[in-house]
Amino acid sequence: MSAPERRGVAVVGGGRIGEALLAGMVRRGGPADVVVCERSAERGAELAQRYGVDLVDLAGAAARSRVLLLAVKPQDIDVPLGLLAEHLDRDHLVVSVAAGVTTARIEAALPAGVPVVRAMPNTPALVEEGMSVLSAGAHAGDVHLDEAEALLAAVGRVRRVPEAQQDAVTALSGSGPAYFFYLVEAMVDAGVALGLSRELSADLIVQTALGAAVMLRDSGQEPQALRAAVSSPGGTTVAAVAELDRHDVRAAMAAAVSAAHARSLELGTANA
Repeated sequence: MSAPERRGVAVVGGGRIGEALLAGMVRRGGPADVVVCERSAERGAELAQRYGVDLVDLAGAAARSRVLLLAVKPQDIDVPLGLLAEHLDRDHLVVSVAAGVTTARIEAALPAGVPVVRAMPNTPALVEEGMSVLSAGAHAGDVHLDEAEALLAAVGRVRRVPEAQQDAVTALSGSGPAYFFYLVEAMVDAGVALGLSRELSADLIVQTALGAAVMLRDSGQEPQALRAAVSSPGGTTVAAVAELDRHDVRAAMAAAVSAAHARSLELGTANA
């Protein structure tokens, strides 16, 4: 008797990113060709019921699905890789969103020739405004990148880079939403200190951030030009930016991104 045809995608790991990707795929193509694999039985049952997909173990994921989307924490990736190894072959495609974990490390844990694509999405994938970046491993070609891109496009934009740039991407867009949340948090607090209610301050800043982001995306102008357009000589914006420069905010941001980059490199080598 021949083995059943493998088709569709198995999402391995049901955390925030795993659920965002699962939800995006179900919204785009329905639940029929998607399964989920989650080590917490309670969490797995919750996701299966919420999205109308089957809950399977790792062996079942490999048997039923051609694409395995590994959405696990980098420090936890060795366990599922070890359990999957005996069930995978060159007809599978492994797409990993584990921060810092190289395709070489994943390939070394799997049978020879299994194609691997490394991806770095970010949390705005939860609202279908994510930014994902892809890199091919040694056995993955354009057809595999196309397939991975089609999956991640369900939750936002996708770009391709050489894998050597992935840790920089992780530091910039992977962790990037937190930098913006941090800035918004500080601005809301500043509004409260000036006598505004927290609700009003948050409403003002969130809509301002949204509008500014759309202008950056759609205007075709550089951020410096957009900033200059708001900066009337001797006005309030010039006074504010001068204070930011006095506190060397630009250098602080560069240091923050550098620290995230260093940590991504560490995560990639931990337990390797």
